[in-house]
Amino acid sequence: MGIAPANLDVSGVPRLRRVLSLWDLILYGIVAVTPSAPVTVFGLVSVRARGHTVDTILFAMLAMVLTAISYGRMAALYPAAGSAYTYVGRGLNPHLGFLAGWAMLLDYLIIPLFCVVYGSLIVQRLVPQIPYVIIAAGFASGITYLNMRGIRATARANEILMIFMGIVLLAFIGLAIRYLLYHQGWGGLFSTLPFYDPREFHLGAILHATSFAALTYIGFDAVTTLAEDVHNPKRNVLLATVMVCLFTGIFGGLLTYLGQRVWPDFRTFPDVATAFMDVTRRVGGAWLFEAMVVLLAIANVGAGMAGQVGAARLLFGMGRDNVLPKRFFAHLDAKTNTPSFNLLLIGALTFAGSLGKRYDLIGELLNFGAFLGFMGVNAAVINQFYVRRQTGGTRSFFMDLFLPALAFIFCLVIWLGLGTLAKITGCVWFAGGLAYAAVRTRGFCLQPVMIDFRES
Repeated sequence: MGIAPANLDVSGVPRLRRVLSLWDLILYGIVAVTPSAPVTVFGLVSVRARGHTVDTILFAMLAMVLTAISYGRMAALYPAAGSAYTYVGRGLNPHLGFLAGWAMLLDYLIIPLFCVVYGSLIVQRLVPQIPYVIIAAGFASGITYLNMRGIRATARANEILMIFMGIVLLAFIGLAIRYLLYHQGWGGLFSTLPFYDPREFHLGAILHATSFAALTYIGFDAVTTLAEDVHNPKRNVLLATVMVCLFTGIFGGLLTYLGQRVWPDFRTFPDVATAFMDVTRRVGGAWLFEAMVVLLAIANVGAGMAGQVGAARLLFGMGRDNVLPKRFFAHLDAKTNTPSFNLLLIGALTFAGSLGKRYDLIGELLNFGAFLGFMGVNAAVINQFYVRRQTGGTRSFFMDLFLPALAFIFCLVIWLGLGTLAKITGCVWFAGGLAYAAVRTRGFCLQPVMIDFRES
Protein backbone atom coordinates (compact mmCIF):
# COMPACT_ATOMS: atom_id res chain seq x y z
CA MET A 1 0.00 0.00 0.00
CA GLY A 2 1.55 3.31 -1.08
CA ILE A 3 1.88 6.41 1.08
CA ALA A 4 -0.05 9.50 -0.02
CA PRO A 5 2.02 12.60 -0.83
CA ALA A 6 2.57 14.88 2.14
CA ASN A 7 0.56 17.71 0.61
CA LEU A 8 -2.53 15.61 -0.20
CA ASP A 9 -5.07 13.96 2.08
CA VAL A 10 -6.61 10.58 1.29
CA SER A 11 -9.32 12.24 -0.79
CA GLY A 12 -6.79 14.04 -2.95
CA VAL A 13 -7.56 17.51 -1.49
CA PRO A 14 -4.43 19.69 -1.13
CA ARG A 15 -3.27 20.00 2.49
CA LEU A 16 -0.47 21.89 4.23
CA ARG A 17 1.96 20.03 6.51
CA ARG A 18 1.82 20.68 10.27
CA VAL A 19 5.43 21.58 11.05
CA LEU A 20 5.22 24.74 13.22
CA SER A 21 5.27 24.90 17.02
CA LEU A 22 3.45 27.42 19.23
CA TRP A 23 6.68 29.41 19.48
CA ASP A 24 7.05 29.45 15.68
CA LEU A 25 3.50 30.75 15.43
CA ILE A 26 4.02 33.48 18.05
CA LEU A 27 7.30 34.48 16.45
CA TYR A 28 5.66 34.59 13.04
CA GLY A 29 2.89 36.79 14.43
CA ILE A 30 5.28 39.17 16.16
CA VAL A 31 7.33 39.56 13.00
CA ALA A 32 4.14 39.96 10.96
CA VAL A 33 3.18 42.88 13.20
CA THR A 34 6.85 43.81 13.85
CA PRO A 35 7.92 45.16 17.27
CA SER A 36 9.09 48.30 15.48
CA ALA A 37 5.60 49.03 14.09
CA PRO A 38 5.00 51.95 16.52
CA VAL A 39 8.11 53.62 15.10
CA THR A 40 6.44 54.12 11.71
CA VAL A 41 3.27 55.70 13.15
CA PHE A 42 4.74 57.56 16.13
CA GLY A 43 5.09 61.02 14.59
CA LEU A 44 1.75 61.25 12.79
CA VAL A 45 -0.18 59.71 15.69
CA SER A 46 1.52 62.05 18.17
CA VAL A 47 0.35 65.04 16.15
CA ARG A 48 -3.18 63.73 15.61
CA ALA A 49 -3.62 62.65 19.24
CA ARG A 50 -1.99 65.82 20.59
CA GLY A 51 0.78 63.94 22.37
CA HIS A 52 -1.30 60.99 23.60
CA THR A 53 0.18 58.27 21.43
CA VAL A 54 0.24 55.73 24.26
CA ASP A 55 -3.53 56.05 24.70
CA THR A 56 -4.12 55.23 21.04
CA ILE A 57 -1.86 52.17 21.22
CA LEU A 58 -3.64 50.85 24.32
CA PHE A 59 -7.14 51.52 23.00
CA ALA A 60 -6.32 49.70 19.79
CA MET A 61 -4.82 46.85 21.84
CA LEU A 62 -8.11 46.38 23.66
CA ALA A 63 -9.97 46.06 20.36
CA MET A 64 -7.35 43.70 18.96
CA VAL A 65 -7.16 41.40 22.01
CA LEU A 66 -10.93 40.95 22.00
CA THR A 67 -10.86 40.31 18.26
CA ALA A 68 -7.96 37.89 18.69
CA ILE A 69 -10.13 35.83 21.05
CA SER A 70 -12.78 35.66 18.33
CA TYR A 71 -10.17 34.56 15.79
CA GLY A 72 -8.86 31.89 18.12
CA ARG A 73 -12.30 30.48 18.86
CA MET A 74 -13.17 30.25 15.17
CA ALA A 75 -9.79 28.70 14.38
CA ALA A 76 -10.51 25.99 16.96
CA LEU A 77 -13.63 25.05 14.97
CA TYR A 78 -12.22 25.53 11.49
CA PRO A 79 -8.44 24.93 11.45
CA ALA A 80 -8.10 25.54 7.70
CA ALA A 81 -6.19 28.16 5.73
CA GLY A 82 -8.20 31.26 4.85
CA SER A 83 -8.52 33.35 8.02
CA ALA A 84 -11.54 35.71 7.98
CA TYR A 85 -12.71 34.14 4.72
CA THR A 86 -13.02 30.76 6.39
CA TYR A 87 -14.55 31.97 9.66
CA VAL A 88 -17.15 34.35 8.20
CA GLY A 89 -17.99 31.92 5.41
CA ARG A 90 -18.66 29.06 7.78
CA GLY A 91 -19.85 31.07 10.78
CA LEU A 92 -22.23 33.39 8.91
CA ASN A 93 -22.72 32.73 5.20
CA PRO A 94 -20.50 31.53 2.33
CA HIS A 95 -21.21 34.67 0.29
CA LEU A 96 -20.37 36.94 3.24
CA GLY A 97 -17.27 34.82 3.72
CA PHE A 98 -16.14 35.64 0.21
CA LEU A 99 -16.71 39.37 0.82
CA ALA A 100 -14.78 39.15 4.11
CA GLY A 101 -12.00 37.37 2.28
CA TRP A 102 -12.06 40.04 -0.41
CA ALA A 103 -11.73 42.78 2.21
CA MET A 104 -8.92 40.93 3.99
CA LEU A 105 -7.25 40.24 0.66
CA LEU A 106 -6.87 44.01 0.26
CA ASP A 107 -5.18 44.05 3.65
CA TYR A 108 -2.77 41.22 2.87
CA LEU A 109 -1.90 42.53 -0.57
CA ILE A 110 -1.13 45.96 0.84
CA ILE A 111 1.03 44.77 3.75
CA PRO A 112 3.98 43.78 1.51
CA LEU A 113 3.32 46.86 -0.63
CA PHE A 114 3.53 49.16 2.40
CA CYS A 115 6.69 47.39 3.57
CA VAL A 116 8.40 47.69 0.20
CA VAL A 117 7.53 51.39 -0.13
CA TYR A 118 8.45 52.40 3.41
CA GLY A 119 11.51 50.19 3.52
CA SER A 120 12.76 51.56 0.20
CA LEU A 121 12.30 55.16 1.32
CA ILE A 122 14.20 54.45 4.54
CA VAL A 123 17.09 52.76 2.74
CA GLN A 124 17.27 55.60 0.26
CA ARG A 125 18.05 57.95 3.16
CA LEU A 126 21.30 56.02 3.68
CA VAL A 127 22.15 55.45 0.01
CA PRO A 128 20.49 58.29 -1.94
CA GLN A 129 22.67 57.57 -4.97
CA ILE A 130 20.75 54.35 -5.67
CA PRO A 131 17.48 54.96 -7.57
CA TYR A 132 14.30 54.20 -5.67
CA VAL A 133 13.08 51.77 -8.35
CA ILE A 134 16.14 49.56 -7.90
CA ILE A 135 15.77 49.47 -4.13
CA ALA A 136 12.07 48.65 -4.45
CA ALA A 137 12.82 45.87 -6.93
CA GLY A 138 15.36 44.44 -4.50
CA PHE A 139 12.87 44.48 -1.64
CA ALA A 140 10.04 42.89 -3.65
CA SER A 141 12.18 40.17 -5.23
CA GLY A 142 14.00 39.38 -1.96
CA ILE A 143 10.76 38.93 -0.03
CA THR A 144 9.34 36.69 -2.77
CA TYR A 145 12.50 34.58 -2.97
CA LEU A 146 12.59 33.92 0.79
CA ASN A 147 8.95 32.86 0.85
CA MET A 148 9.39 30.63 -2.21
CA ARG A 149 11.86 28.56 -0.19
CA GLY A 150 9.02 27.30 2.03
CA ILE A 151 7.44 27.94 5.41
CA ARG A 152 10.36 26.45 7.32
CA ALA A 153 12.71 28.92 5.65
CA THR A 154 10.29 31.70 6.58
CA ALA A 155 10.33 30.64 10.25
CA ARG A 156 14.15 30.54 10.33
CA ALA A 157 14.43 33.95 8.69
CA ASN A 158 12.00 35.31 11.29
CA GLU A 159 14.31 34.21 14.10
CA ILE A 160 17.23 36.12 12.58
CA LEU A 161 15.12 39.23 12.06
CA MET A 162 13.83 39.13 15.63
CA ILE A 163 17.34 38.98 17.09
CA PHE A 164 18.42 42.16 15.32
CA MET A 165 15.17 43.97 16.10
CA GLY A 166 15.49 43.02 19.75
CA ILE A 167 19.04 44.33 20.03
CA VAL A 168 18.31 47.75 18.51
CA LEU A 169 14.99 48.32 20.28
CA LEU A 170 16.35 47.21 23.65
CA ALA A 171 19.29 49.55 23.10
CA PHE A 172 16.85 52.40 22.52
CA ILE A 173 14.90 51.55 25.67
CA GLY A 174 18.06 51.48 27.78
CA LEU A 175 19.47 54.70 26.33
CA ALA A 176 16.11 56.48 26.61
CA ILE A 177 15.85 55.56 30.30
CA ARG A 178 19.41 56.76 30.88
CA TYR A 179 18.68 60.02 29.02
CA LEU A 180 15.55 60.75 31.05
CA LEU A 181 17.18 59.96 34.38
CA TYR A 182 20.22 62.09 33.55
CA HIS A 183 18.28 65.13 32.31
CA GLN A 184 15.04 64.98 34.30
CA GLY A 185 15.47 62.48 37.12
CA TRP A 186 12.82 60.04 38.24
CA GLY A 187 10.09 62.59 37.54
CA GLY A 188 11.06 62.57 33.90
CA LEU A 189 11.00 58.80 33.66
CA PHE A 190 7.70 58.30 35.46
CA SER A 191 4.92 60.66 34.40
CA THR A 192 1.19 60.56 33.68
CA LEU A 193 1.41 63.17 30.92
CA PRO A 194 1.71 60.63 28.07
CA PHE A 195 -1.63 59.21 29.28
CA TYR A 196 -3.37 62.44 30.22
CA ASP A 197 -2.18 65.99 29.62
CA PRO A 198 -5.04 68.33 30.60
CA ARG A 199 -3.71 71.04 28.27
CA GLU A 200 -3.90 68.83 25.16
CA PHE A 201 -6.31 65.97 25.92
CA HIS A 202 -9.17 65.66 23.43
CA LEU A 203 -11.11 62.39 23.21
CA GLY A 204 -12.21 62.94 19.61
CA ALA A 205 -8.63 63.56 18.50
CA ILE A 206 -7.45 60.40 20.28
CA LEU A 207 -10.16 58.25 18.68
CA HIS A 208 -9.34 59.67 15.26
CA ALA A 209 -5.64 59.03 15.78
CA THR A 210 -6.38 55.47 16.93
CA SER A 211 -7.64 54.71 13.42
CA PHE A 212 -4.07 55.22 12.21
CA ALA A 213 -2.33 53.88 15.33
CA ALA A 214 -4.16 50.58 14.83
CA LEU A 215 -1.75 50.04 11.94
CA THR A 216 0.61 48.90 14.71
CA TYR A 217 -1.38 45.66 15.02
CA ILE A 218 -2.08 44.93 11.38
CA GLY A 219 -0.90 41.44 10.56
CA PHE A 220 -1.68 39.71 13.87
CA ASP A 221 -4.45 37.72 12.19
CA ALA A 222 -1.91 36.28 9.75
CA VAL A 223 -1.28 33.75 12.54
CA THR A 224 -4.60 32.08 11.77
CA THR A 225 -3.74 31.62 8.09
CA LEU A 226 -1.14 29.08 9.29
CA ALA A 227 -3.69 26.97 11.18
CA GLU A 228 -2.93 24.07 8.85
CA ASP A 229 0.81 24.40 9.47
CA VAL A 230 0.85 24.37 13.29
CA HIS A 231 0.65 21.50 15.75
CA ASN A 232 -2.56 21.40 17.84
CA PRO A 233 -4.26 24.38 16.13
CA LYS A 234 -7.32 24.25 18.40
CA ARG A 235 -5.12 25.38 21.29
CA ASN A 236 -2.13 27.10 19.77
CA VAL A 237 -3.85 29.51 17.37
CA LEU A 238 -5.91 31.13 20.16
CA LEU A 239 -2.90 31.40 22.44
CA ALA A 240 -0.68 32.80 19.70
CA THR A 241 -3.12 35.47 18.49
CA VAL A 242 -3.85 36.80 21.98
CA MET A 243 -0.17 36.74 23.02
CA VAL A 244 0.89 38.54 19.84
CA CYS A 245 -1.64 41.33 20.46
CA LEU A 246 -0.70 41.69 24.14
CA PHE A 247 3.01 41.77 23.36
CA THR A 248 2.50 44.34 20.60
CA GLY A 249 0.41 46.62 22.80
CA ILE A 250 2.64 46.46 25.88
CA PHE A 251 5.94 46.72 24.02
CA GLY A 252 4.60 49.34 21.60
CA GLY A 253 3.17 51.31 24.51
CA LEU A 254 6.59 51.30 26.20
CA LEU A 255 8.35 52.53 23.05
CA THR A 256 5.88 55.35 22.47
CA TYR A 257 5.84 56.29 26.17
CA LEU A 258 9.61 56.72 26.18
CA GLY A 259 9.45 58.52 22.85
CA GLN A 260 6.94 61.03 24.24
CA ARG A 261 8.98 61.60 27.40
CA VAL A 262 12.19 62.15 25.42
CA TRP A 263 10.46 64.49 22.93
CA PRO A 264 7.38 65.84 24.75
CA ASP A 265 6.52 68.67 22.32
CA PHE A 266 4.93 66.97 19.33
CA ARG A 267 4.75 70.30 17.47
CA THR A 268 8.53 70.48 17.04
CA PHE A 269 9.27 67.28 15.10
CA PRO A 270 11.62 68.07 12.18
CA ASP A 271 9.88 65.42 10.08
CA VAL A 272 6.60 63.85 11.24
CA ALA A 273 7.04 60.72 9.12
CA THR A 274 10.41 59.88 10.70
CA ALA A 275 9.88 61.51 14.10
CA PHE A 276 10.90 58.46 16.10
CA MET A 277 14.26 58.38 14.37
CA ASP A 278 14.94 61.90 15.61
CA VAL A 279 14.08 60.66 19.11
CA THR A 280 16.67 57.90 18.75
CA ARG A 281 19.28 60.46 17.64
CA ARG A 282 18.56 62.50 20.76
CA VAL A 283 19.13 59.59 23.16
CA GLY A 284 21.82 57.62 21.30
CA GLY A 285 23.46 59.85 18.74
CA ALA A 286 24.18 59.10 15.09
CA TRP A 287 24.95 55.41 15.57
CA LEU A 288 21.53 54.64 17.05
CA PHE A 289 19.88 56.75 14.36
CA GLU A 290 21.62 54.74 11.64
CA ALA A 291 20.93 51.46 13.43
CA MET A 292 17.23 52.37 13.53
CA VAL A 293 17.27 52.95 9.76
CA VAL A 294 18.76 49.48 9.26
CA LEU A 295 16.26 48.04 11.74
CA LEU A 296 13.32 49.53 9.88
CA ALA A 297 14.62 48.15 6.59
CA ILE A 298 14.99 44.65 8.04
CA ALA A 299 11.68 44.86 9.90
CA ASN A 300 9.92 45.73 6.66
CA VAL A 301 11.48 42.68 5.03
CA GLY A 302 10.08 40.51 7.84
CA ALA A 303 6.64 42.11 7.75
CA GLY A 304 6.62 41.97 3.97
CA MET A 305 7.41 38.25 4.07
CA ALA A 306 4.65 37.62 6.59
CA GLY A 307 2.15 39.71 4.66
CA GLN A 308 2.98 38.07 1.37
CA VAL A 309 2.76 34.52 2.69
CA GLY A 310 -0.50 35.44 4.44
CA ALA A 311 -1.95 36.74 1.19
CA ALA A 312 -0.72 33.70 -0.72
CA ARG A 313 -2.35 31.34 1.75
CA LEU A 314 -5.57 33.34 1.82
CA LEU A 315 -5.68 32.99 -1.97
CA PHE A 316 -4.84 29.31 -1.54
CA GLY A 317 -7.84 28.82 0.75
CA MET A 318 -10.16 30.63 -1.66
CA GLY A 319 -8.75 28.71 -4.62
CA ARG A 320 -9.03 25.35 -2.86
CA ASP A 321 -12.71 26.11 -2.21
CA ASN A 322 -13.04 26.91 -5.94
CA VAL A 323 -14.14 30.50 -5.28
CA LEU A 324 -11.11 31.62 -7.29
CA PRO A 325 -9.77 29.51 -10.21
CA LYS A 326 -8.54 26.37 -8.49
CA ARG A 327 -5.84 25.35 -10.98
CA PHE A 328 -3.85 28.52 -10.36
CA PHE A 329 -4.65 29.63 -6.80
CA ALA A 330 -4.75 26.19 -5.15
CA HIS A 331 -1.44 25.10 -6.70
CA LEU A 332 1.22 23.88 -4.26
CA ASP A 333 4.84 23.48 -5.25
CA ALA A 334 5.74 19.79 -4.98
CA LYS A 335 9.18 20.49 -3.49
CA THR A 336 8.62 23.37 -1.05
CA ASN A 337 4.87 22.81 -0.34
CA THR A 338 4.22 26.54 -0.91
CA PRO A 339 1.54 28.21 -3.07
CA SER A 340 4.25 29.38 -5.45
CA PHE A 341 1.98 30.81 -8.17
CA ASN A 342 0.31 33.06 -5.60
CA LEU A 343 3.67 34.22 -4.23
CA LEU A 344 4.93 35.18 -7.69
CA LEU A 345 1.70 37.02 -8.51
CA ILE A 346 1.78 39.01 -5.27
CA GLY A 347 5.47 39.81 -5.72
CA ALA A 348 4.82 41.29 -9.16
CA LEU A 349 1.83 43.32 -7.96
CA THR A 350 3.82 44.58 -4.97
CA PHE A 351 6.64 45.91 -7.11
CA ALA A 352 4.25 47.58 -9.55
CA GLY A 353 2.29 49.24 -6.76
CA SER A 354 5.41 50.40 -4.94
CA LEU A 355 6.31 52.75 -7.78
CA GLY A 356 3.61 55.18 -6.57
CA LYS A 357 5.37 55.75 -3.19
CA ARG A 358 2.06 56.65 -1.46
CA TYR A 359 2.76 54.97 1.87
CA ASP A 360 0.40 57.34 3.73
CA LEU A 361 -2.67 56.27 1.74
CA ILE A 362 -1.44 52.68 1.70
CA GLY A 363 -1.35 52.67 5.51
CA GLU A 364 -4.97 53.76 5.81
CA LEU A 365 -6.08 51.26 3.19
CA LEU A 366 -4.52 48.55 5.34
CA ASN A 367 -6.92 49.37 8.14
CA PHE A 368 -9.92 49.62 5.79
CA GLY A 369 -9.73 46.00 4.69
CA ALA A 370 -8.47 44.65 8.00
CA PHE A 371 -11.20 46.10 10.17
CA LEU A 372 -13.97 45.02 7.83
CA GLY A 373 -12.61 41.50 8.22
CA PHE A 374 -12.27 41.90 11.98
CA MET A 375 -15.90 42.99 12.30
CA GLY A 376 -16.97 40.03 10.18
CA VAL A 377 -15.14 37.54 12.40
CA ASN A 378 -16.65 39.02 15.57
CA ALA A 379 -20.12 38.80 14.03
CA ALA A 380 -19.40 35.20 13.00
CA VAL A 381 -18.56 34.28 16.61
CA ILE A 382 -21.90 35.66 17.80
CA ASN A 383 -23.80 33.71 15.16
CA GLN A 384 -21.76 30.53 15.56
CA PHE A 385 -21.73 30.28 19.35
CA TYR A 386 -24.69 32.34 20.59
CA VAL A 387 -27.32 32.10 17.84
CA ARG A 388 -26.62 28.60 16.55
CA ARG A 389 -25.01 27.24 19.72
CA GLN A 390 -22.57 24.35 19.37
CA THR A 391 -23.85 20.79 19.65
CA GLY A 392 -23.55 19.66 23.25
CA GLY A 393 -22.36 23.10 24.37
CA THR A 394 -23.93 25.74 26.57
CA ARG A 395 -24.60 29.30 25.52
CA SER A 396 -22.57 31.94 27.38
CA PHE A 397 -23.83 35.52 27.30
CA PHE A 398 -20.42 36.89 28.25
CA MET A 399 -18.19 34.85 25.94
CA ASP A 400 -20.57 34.24 23.05
CA LEU A 401 -22.31 37.62 22.82
CA PHE A 402 -20.90 40.37 25.03
CA LEU A 403 -17.17 40.03 24.23
CA PRO A 404 -17.48 39.64 20.43
CA ALA A 405 -20.13 42.41 20.31
CA LEU A 406 -17.80 44.72 22.26
CA ALA A 407 -14.95 43.84 19.91
CA PHE A 408 -17.22 44.55 16.92
CA ILE A 409 -18.11 48.00 18.30
CA PHE A 410 -14.47 48.90 19.01
CA CYS A 411 -13.46 47.83 15.51
CA LEU A 412 -16.35 49.82 14.00
CA VAL A 413 -15.28 52.98 15.85
CA ILE A 414 -11.71 52.58 14.59
CA TRP A 415 -12.92 51.90 11.02
CA LEU A 416 -15.19 54.98 11.01
CA GLY A 417 -12.21 57.15 11.96
CA LEU A 418 -10.35 56.39 8.73
CA GLY A 419 -9.72 59.14 6.18
CA THR A 420 -12.21 59.87 3.42
CA LEU A 421 -9.88 58.96 0.54
CA ALA A 422 -9.06 55.60 2.11
CA LYS A 423 -12.77 54.87 2.55
CA ILE A 424 -13.55 55.78 -1.06
CA THR A 425 -10.69 53.69 -2.46
CA GLY A 426 -11.56 50.79 -0.20
CA CYS A 427 -15.23 50.92 -1.13
CA VAL A 428 -14.30 50.76 -4.81
CA TRP A 429 -12.30 47.60 -4.10
CA PHE A 430 -15.15 46.17 -2.05
CA ALA A 431 -17.67 46.95 -4.79
CA GLY A 432 -15.46 45.11 -7.28
CA GLY A 433 -15.51 42.03 -5.07
CA LEU A 434 -19.27 42.27 -4.67
CA ALA A 435 -19.73 42.44 -8.45
CA TYR A 436 -17.38 39.49 -9.00
CA ALA A 437 -19.23 37.40 -6.43
CA ALA A 438 -22.60 38.28 -7.97
CA VAL A 439 -21.48 37.21 -11.46
CA ARG A 440 -19.67 34.07 -10.24
CA THR A 441 -22.71 32.85 -8.26
CA ARG A 442 -25.35 34.02 -10.76
CA GLY A 443 -26.79 36.69 -8.53
CA PHE A 444 -25.87 34.83 -5.30
CA CYS A 445 -28.16 31.96 -6.30
CA LEU A 446 -25.33 29.42 -6.29
CA GLN A 447 -23.46 28.52 -3.12
CA PRO A 448 -19.67 28.75 -3.18
CA VAL A 449 -18.02 25.39 -2.50
CA MET A 450 -17.01 25.28 1.18
CA ILE A 451 -14.81 22.30 2.13
CA ASP A 452 -15.18 21.36 5.81
CA PHE A 453 -11.83 20.70 7.49
CA ARG A 454 -13.09 20.56 11.07
CA GLU A 455 -11.38 17.23 11.57
CA SER A 456 -8.07 18.26 10.00
